[in-house]
Amino acid sequence: LYFLALFVLARVFEAVAWYESGFLATQLVDPVALSFRKLRTILECRGLGHSGLPEKKDVRELVEKSGDLMEGELYSALKEEEASESVSSTNFSGEMHFYELVEDTKDGIWLVQVIANDRSPLVGKVHWEKMVKKVSRFGIRTGTFNCSSDPRYCRRRGWLKSTLIMSVPQTSTSKGKVMLKEYSGRKIEVEHIFKWITAHAASRIKTIYNSEHLKEEWNKSDQYRVKIYLFANLDQPPAFFSALSVKFTGRVEFIFVNVENWDNKSYMAEIGIYKTPSYILRTPEGIYRYGNNTGEFISLRAMDSFLRSLQPEVNDLFVLSLVLVNLMAWMDLFITQGATIKRFVVLISTLGTYNSLLIISWLPVLGFLQLPYLDSFYEYSLKLFRYSNTTTLASWVRADWMFYSSHPALFLSTYLGHGLLIDYFEKKRRRNNNTDEVNANNLEWLSSLWDWYTSYLFHPIASFQHFPFDSDWDEDPDLFLERLAFPDLWLHPLIPTDYIKNLPMWRFKCLGIHSDEEVLETFQDSESDSDSENKEVFSSEKEVLEDDELNRFHRRSEGEPRCGAETCSCANKYCHQEPYERKARSYGSYSTAGDMEPDWSAWPSEMLHCTECVVCLENFANGCLLMGLPCGHVFHQNCIVMWLAGGRHCCPVCRWASYKKKQPYTHPQPSSNDAPS
Repeated sequence: LYFLALFVLARVFEAVAWYESGFLATQLVDPVALSFRKLRTILECRGLGHSGLPEKKDVRELVEKSGDLMEGELYSALKEEEASESVSSTNFSGEMHFYELVEDTKDGIWLVQVIANDRSPLVGKVHWEKMVKKVSRFGIRTGTFNCSSDPRYCRRRGWLKSTLIMSVPQTSTSKGKVMLKEYSGRKIEVEHIFKWITAHAASRIKTIYNSEHLKEEWNKSDQYRVKIYLFANLDQPPAFFSALSVKFTGRVEFIFVNVENWDNKSYMAEIGIYKTPSYILRTPEGIYRYGNNTGEFISLRAMDSFLRSLQPEVNDLFVLSLVLVNLMAWMDLFITQGATIKRFVVLISTLGTYNSLLIISWLPVLGFLQLPYLDSFYEYSLKLFRYSNTTTLASWVRADWMFYSSHPALFLSTYLGHGLLIDYFEKKRRRNNNTDEVNANNLEWLSSLWDWYTSYLFHPIASFQHFPFDSDWDEDPDLFLERLAFPDLWLHPLIPTDYIKNLPMWRFKCLGIHSDEEVLETFQDSESDSDSENKEVFSSEKEVLEDDELNRFHRRSEGEPRCGAETCSCANKYCHQEPYERKARSYGSYSTAGDMEPDWSAWPSEMLHCTECVVCLENFANGCLLMGLPCGHVFHQNCIVMWLAGGRHCCPVCRWASYKKKQPYTHPQPSSNDAPS
């Protein structure tokens, strides 16, 4: 949604610019209508020298010879000239620093000013700053090496006087050797030094001077699948073209076709070249004319993004995935609701998780790409890239990328606005769903986080395989020490709810009216066979109810009575008596025809006898489903499931943890003095 909003916003900006100025970024500009300053700015951005051209006519012709000028390129060039940003230059500390950055860099050009011991620099400070700003437009990095920091290395290199050193890759293969060239000119001026740099960079480009050579090169098939030709009437290619040839060494071959003295251009017409200058991309899929779509300007930045999309490196794809993953992770700051500290804690956790998963997922991909049998897969992948990135939609995406990357404040503001909208709709959605906002205060959330962590240290996390279960937590202190040594810091839910399925469940039953002799006889029989009978009744009842009740385990029944059978009139006072006293009264105090007594024989032996659910404050009805907790308290099954599923993992009566075992209560045997008469 965010990228779609950026795309639509860019189209809106284009419409506004067209309404105010009457032109689009893709419209051509007539160089005749431009001033001398604007023409000179265009030449500097393209990397063409104009020091020997004092007339406006000569400058205009040079602009026309280097390529068509669009409104977007003119706007970008003028904006870049107005921006007075200082470009940083590296100060080398010694031999290893110089070797790591300059000699070990295989895909770039370096310009280094060497200052000898007790000598002044070859280029003054003011001219050096101009030179740094001029060459940085073409991706040329600069630095200063002071021999006083490592005089032995300067003597070994023969740098006995201040000079300029240029580093250029020596071969046309990727990661090849690097050669160092020393400036030997007499004029220490910015334009002369720049000509020396562009001349050495242009010498790496294959140059064609006649049609026979062009025909041979055009029909030749070699290691390069992608070639870009510049057909122009120039002495040497522009500096941006030469700088790109160094940057894409081993991936794209750059060829300069000098048509200045050609008499026969028939072969150019045969291959579809009807005008000069022209930038032609030759691929196995066909010919693509650069400059016909949106954002395809004659500049280093525009052509660099175009070639990167057609022939990307693995590092380009990794950087793209890194940017996308972090944009998604930062959106968690707005999706998370609650306290401010909670938002940032979740953000840090999300950033760490996403980036770790990204790096881990890239490791097998890199290993997969190193296999020797994947050449065909690699070729098909690049073919797919070339097909998709030569479309009009891809040119719009590249143009938007260049626009937003040159306006980072606009990019950040739109991202912030999108995040605030997400935050607003998330709050509205939760409000409509009646979701309670807990821990809205920072102190409350920190307190709950501390309670969570301490409870996690002291309570075991385990499902009930059998209830009641035996845990070694209380007997073995090594488990506690192990938990302290390896605390789990992930913010996943602390207590799983699967233990609820293993809690005991049974149906509440009531008995009919009996005489005193029958009651006493039943009481004595139940006491003698309590252990075996309770186990058999409980297990058989649970097997019968398992299929029927677990299907609606998390579903709350509304509009129906809790129990479908008749209501038992067992009094609530049973809950406030001792267990044996309750049992004696249940068997001995009901003699009227209108009362019924509970069938305690169906209850598990470790459950406390009671006739009321403290959650809903209603009496148990005959035939209703009950559920007990480890502490022994009993409730309606629906009531206690809703209580536990809501995150309150404790007993509503005694607050004992619902997932932690407790020594079961043993009902005392009645004495002769307490037996009912």
